[in-house]
Amino acid sequence: MESGDYDVETKREKLKSVLSHLLADPILADVPRNPTLSDVVTLVSLEKGSAMRLSVVKLDGSSLDVAVMNSATLKDLKLLIKKKVNEAEQANMGHRHISWKHVWSNFCLACNNEKLLDDNALLQDVGIRNNSQVTFMPYVMKKGRGRHSKRKKHRLFRSLHKTSS
Repeated sequence: MESGDYDVETKREKLKSVLSHLLADPILADVPRNPTLSDVVTLVSLEKGSAMRLSVVKLDGSSLDVAVMNSATLKDLKLLIKKKVNEAEQANMGHRHISWKHVWSNFCLACNNEKLLDDNALLQDVGIRNNSQVTFMPYVMKKGRGRHSKRKKHRLFRSLHKTSS
């Protein structure tokens, strides 16, 4: 190992030590253990007032606090929820796969009992403000007019009748 490599490793270890010491400070309790640049930017923006803190109530009644930029869309919030939940699952139970496609096809987010369905909508445009509470709500996608056509019903009952003969 060359002395240059040793210096880089020494500096990296010293940086990790300083970072872990800083993150142990109670004032920085809301900073994730392994913060990304995006996490830090959002938290700084929260302090400046250009981001908002939301509480997401999960189906089991537990909640998850997240910070998003004021310009965030519903899609941004969903991605953040996915990231936070996956991190929590990883930390608590090891690797456990959650089918987010299944989650979002059966549940939607709601604020003030209003379903939030447009992924491109800005959070502020749908009434979400700093310290708002967002909940998961069962979501049923309507097919067409919400009922089967008579033709489909007829085919279904006819095929049932044929098998019983």
